[in-house]
Amino acid sequence: MNKRVVLVTHGAMIAALYIALTYLANAFGLASGAIQVRLSEALTVLPFFTPAAVPGLFLGCIISNLLTGCVALDTVFGSLATLLGALGTRCLAKKRLLAPVFPILANTAVIPFLLRYVYGIPGSLAYFFLTVFVGEVISCGILGSILSGIVQKTKAFRN
Repeated sequence: MNKRVVLVTHGAMIAALYIALTYLANAFGLASGAIQVRLSEALTVLPFFTPAAVPGLFLGCIISNLLTGCVALDTVFGSLATLLGALGTRCLAKKRLLAPVFPILANTAVIPFLLRYVYGIPGSLAYFFLTVFVGEVISCGILGSILSGIVQKTKAFRN
């Protein structure tokens, strides 16, 4: 099969999974706000396994943010944070266990400012840095590492 077709298909599947998991988290009130655990962020480890995950995560995040009612600045900068984390994982993570580090750092650096200055949620930036960091550690670090271990054992994605 054509390698380009496989990459586009993988990217589209990852985007669709990101959207579905964001909707699931949103149904339980976990996808937005000061304290958020987006289940979809577990997918941010996938750039370690395939380059198709980078655009898949970026597009999935954009579409998820649009469909869940995020404001334009959040859609742009939140999605760029996901893209930055995915690129970091793809380009810099040589060890699978380090794959969640870049998405955790990218989202922790960007999302607190959106919560405070775009959404005007009451609280200090320090509080938002803490809550976003903890949510990302749960989503990317714990759930992402579990997903990474499962994917590592399969032949679904190979570099």
